[in-house]
Amino acid sequence: MVFGLVLPMAGQNLINVGVGMCDTLMLGRVSEKALAGASLGNQPFFLLTLVLFGISSGASVLTAQYWGKGDTQTIRRILGMAIRYALMVAVVFSLCTVLLPDKVLSIFTSDQEIIVQGIPYLRIVGGSYIFSAVTVTYLNIIRSVEKVMVPMCIYSISFTINVIINSILIFGPAQMGTSGAAIGTTVSRFVEVILTLTFALRINKTVRFKITDLFQKSKDLFQDFVRYSGPVLLNECLYGLGISMHSVILGHLNGEAVAAYAIAYVVMQLSTVVMFGVSNASAVIIGKYIGAGEKEQASNAAGTLLILSLAVGAFGAILILVCMPLIFALYSLSALASEYLRMMLIVLAITTFFKSITCTIIVGIMRGGGDTRFSLFLDAGNLWFSVLLGFLGGYVFQWGVTAVMILLNVEEIPKTILGIWRIRSKKWIKDVTRNQIEQPVNSLEDA
Repeated sequence: MVFGLVLPMAGQNLINVGVGMCDTLMLGRVSEKALAGASLGNQPFFLLTLVLFGISSGASVLTAQYWGKGDTQTIRRILGMAIRYALMVAVVFSLCTVLLPDKVLSIFTSDQEIIVQGIPYLRIVGGSYIFSAVTVTYLNIIRSVEKVMVPMCIYSISFTINVIINSILIFGPAQMGTSGAAIGTTVSRFVEVILTLTFALRINKTVRFKITDLFQKSKDLFQDFVRYSGPVLLNECLYGLGISMHSVILGHLNGEAVAAYAIAYVVMQLSTVVMFGVSNASAVIIGKYIGAGEKEQASNAAGTLLILSLAVGAFGAILILVCMPLIFALYSLSALASEYLRMMLIVLAITTFFKSITCTIIVGIMRGGGDTRFSLFLDAGNLWFSVLLGFLGGYVFQWGVTAVMILLNVEEIPKTILGIWRIRSKKWIKDVTRNQIEQPVNSLEDA
């Protein structure tokens, strides 16, 4: 059961990382400024995806346990509620990035050359956020009902389209640079949403979604959504802001640090695809056991999943170190940027080992078990403490890039210790389902 869920989810994560790697690899061949501009231009989408992931992951806390109970009607209503909120957020992000791209980019860097490169990218790609709101939310939630192959297939098609269009527009006669990358990304996201809606409305018979589900009112479900999804959403927002602060802090050191971090971050994502596959599968497995009333099996499964996360983390760390020569061969960087990248990869290799454990604990076991409040404290609290350390190191004490990078990633060690303690206590096991929910009423509001 574990590997039947992990492998497709890991495949989906690999494809998602491949999209970002495609942009950085191709734009890295154009110039460091183009690479840095597109990288920072992706920061608003990174924040949006974390909000979407927060909404969908929070909803999945409920849907995984209702799936264990076999209640597909309630799952459908949760889907509608989550997608509606996701669309509201995406519209705000789209308006800000399309209308005020220069203001948005200035948050992340003071380098005017990078801002100039990022403006056309952000203005074009901002309109695709609405497509992603539907796609990301729906595909993340249906994984909790063990529909794991569909997201992988849809993202595979999208990735192929993105690579083809990027190749033509960036390196072809048009030589469109960051604008070409933005067009490729936007077209691929449009294809994603068309395929997703086709599956949701026409093909999926397990949980047959309807447009009217977007407007159903349920007081019970709304209360449960706020109670259990609220901490997850807040967690992801704080996490997204915290990770973006990494870019802000490094971005104000120098442009070479921005270019190096853009590559290092993609490499880290690539090395952690299996890790996130394990954590996402863990949430489904744990939630299903608890929803079915099998709490002891859930506890035993948590122990097995933790052991698996240790092996996956070690593999990811080794992969980064072994692939370092290949990474340097793929990008054209200055001597200073190359030195920064080498240091960042070593730091991220060490971080990856601990991150595998904490990701399985927080995203998988605790959220699947309904322990969303403690996971918020564990994840966001430690992250922002490390951000504070990085800020002090970079701005107050004027330390170098290496020291700041270490401070920004030190969070994983205390998270690992506290997380293992929480799992051993078994206080994370919580049944979040209801035996009976009132009949829905069509409405645009939930309270």
